[in-house]
Amino acid sequence: MSPRLALAACLALLAGCSATDPSAAQAPAATLTAFRSEDELMQALQRWRAGAEAQRRSARASGPAVAYSAAPQAMAAPPPAPAAAAKGSAAEAAADAGITNVQTAGVDEGGIVKALGEHLVILRRGRLFTVRVGGDRLEPVAMEAAYAPGADPRGAWYDELLVSGSTVVVVGYSAARGGTEIGLFEMDRDGRLSHRATHHLRSGDYYSSRNYASRLIGRTLVFYAPVPLPVWGPFAPAELLPAWRRWQPQALPADFRRILPATRIYRSDDEFDPSQPLVLHQVTRCALADGADLRCESTGVLGPQGRVFHVSAGSVYVWTSPVPRFGRGEPAEAAAPASTVFRLPLDGGAPSGLKTAGVPVDSFSFLEDGEGRLNVLVREQGRGEGMFGAERGTGRLALLRVPLAEFGDGRGAARREHYRRLPGPDGGPLQNRYVGDWLLWGGGDAAWALRWRDGQEATALAPGHAVERIEALGRHAVLVGNAGTELRFSSLRLDRDARLAGVIAQAAARQGETRSHGFFYRPTGPDEGLLGLPVIDAARRVAAAPSGAAGSAAVLVLRERALDFSRLGELRATAGPPAPDGCQASCVDWYGNARPIFLGERVFALLGYELVEGRLAGRGGAERLDERRRISFAPGRGGDAGGRYSPFAN
Repeated sequence: MSPRLALAACLALLAGCSATDPSAAQAPAATLTAFRSEDELMQALQRWRAGAEAQRRSARASGPAVAYSAAPQAMAAPPPAPAAAAKGSAAEAAADAGITNVQTAGVDEGGIVKALGEHLVILRRGRLFTVRVGGDRLEPVAMEAAYAPGADPRGAWYDELLVSGSTVVVVGYSAARGGTEIGLFEMDRDGRLSHRATHHLRSGDYYSSRNYASRLIGRTLVFYAPVPLPVWGPFAPAELLPAWRRWQPQALPADFRRILPATRIYRSDDEFDPSQPLVLHQVTRCALADGADLRCESTGVLGPQGRVFHVSAGSVYVWTSPVPRFGRGEPAEAAAPASTVFRLPLDGGAPSGLKTAGVPVDSFSFLEDGEGRLNVLVREQGRGEGMFGAERGTGRLALLRVPLAEFGDGRGAARREHYRRLPGPDGGPLQNRYVGDWLLWGGGDAAWALRWRDGQEATALAPGHAVERIEALGRHAVLVGNAGTELRFSSLRLDRDARLAGVIAQAAARQGETRSHGFFYRPTGPDEGLLGLPVIDAARRVAAAPSGAAGSAAVLVLRERALDFSRLGELRATAGPPAPDGCQASCVDWYGNARPIFLGERVFALLGYELVEGRLAGRGGAERLDERRRISFAPGRGGDAGGRYSPFAN
């Protein structure tokens, strides 16, 4: 029996399997096999396309009930920009740019606000803003378009921001210009921005409601960008496969140059499923250098459309899986998909792979531990994390804990002993995090905790509220979610066992931002810290915006001491409808618009176009957060009124 057949028969997430196939235990070769030439790549793709065409003819003959879509919905381009009428780790954070709630230490993630020297850099609705906060100041400094001078921003989404040295990197997606867009800006000591260069990486849409496409490790940028391959019609690799160009005012499609030859495209030993969309999952690494150039190289793996990717300190993991199709002859209760996880080293080495079962929830399902193993929480069914796929998983849960030495040429499969069945909800959105030695997960109004290093049973937790967010509080954790109209925070002590500790409730409130970056915790002592989270009135619908954010009403700040909470207060946005900002690009806050920011002893709330600073007053049980001052950096709002100043008058 082949490893793939053993996997399908044996796992189905470990139900009813009593023996493992000995062939699956054979040590695989070191790495995946790359295509030897462009011809070999084209032949493989043409076989897949021919199979898809045969299935299409068969489906046409048997009637319209067979569900198959050649269009990869999870990679769909974003909607067009609005029409012109609608435009309109310790307390050392001050010197550190660490104001982003990242998953892996040392791996920064693209966000909407970063600290750079004495300034905050903010990305919003197609523009970059800088605000001086050094020297106890709060002053808007500069505004620049987040795209190249002379470029048409319509139909583009400028989503993610990274900073390194004096370089500001803006990552966006433009269907009109070919895919992923990387803008390089230089910031001087006064906070002024100048555009250095813009580069385009041909790709499909990388958007995920939970993940971020870009990472920064030292001076190395890392991008994940999928390339959906067409099932029908002409197939011209020169026009489809990953390529790179530097933008200029008269840029043409012919300016793109292939950066991913066939000899850097890898696959497992499986034939491509003609009933499934095929995607080139591309990871690109770029060295930031002085000047306008980026030194980039890409590696790609071919696999089905469903994907979840995770970036560790040394590798990118891409978990690929078929997307469930519920058509004629295919039951809604299907077996766990036969998936594959690829490991792409960040040093540019050849990737390796391993056949698996199930689908991770999101990037937070992964942990590359210090013992040479990869840990992944998987669900029986899922659509990956493209677009809003992470919210749609179903089925039983298991923990895969597999030695990295098992990764090889893709023919080997994770074995029964690498999986462990776990309790949990069979459907609905699921939250999960690794905190120290613990894996935490939950959905509905229940949660579980497991020490992933040992064989103890999972601990069931009943916080008395929905589990809509799980975050680390140092070496402990917090569960956040609603009980009716109350937003509750339940601390979780993680020592020899896991047990609920303190709880606090905010009346008539719910989360205003569901992304991981909406939360931030800053330790302020050995057993205490500050945490912040955007909140809105409980009557407002959280899904009012595509990202799951529902505006920027307030940022709630809590004090945590020994896992007990006290409410310090809120920093609130100005009431009333927002003034027109003349938005021309990225006019929907797909990544939210509110963030808590802790810089040293200072507390800020980013609320749309406002930056509000608070002041901590009192001590102990009488401690509170008062508003100290605020600024608006909105375009078109000049003058000085009520302590609000912005230099950006039209």
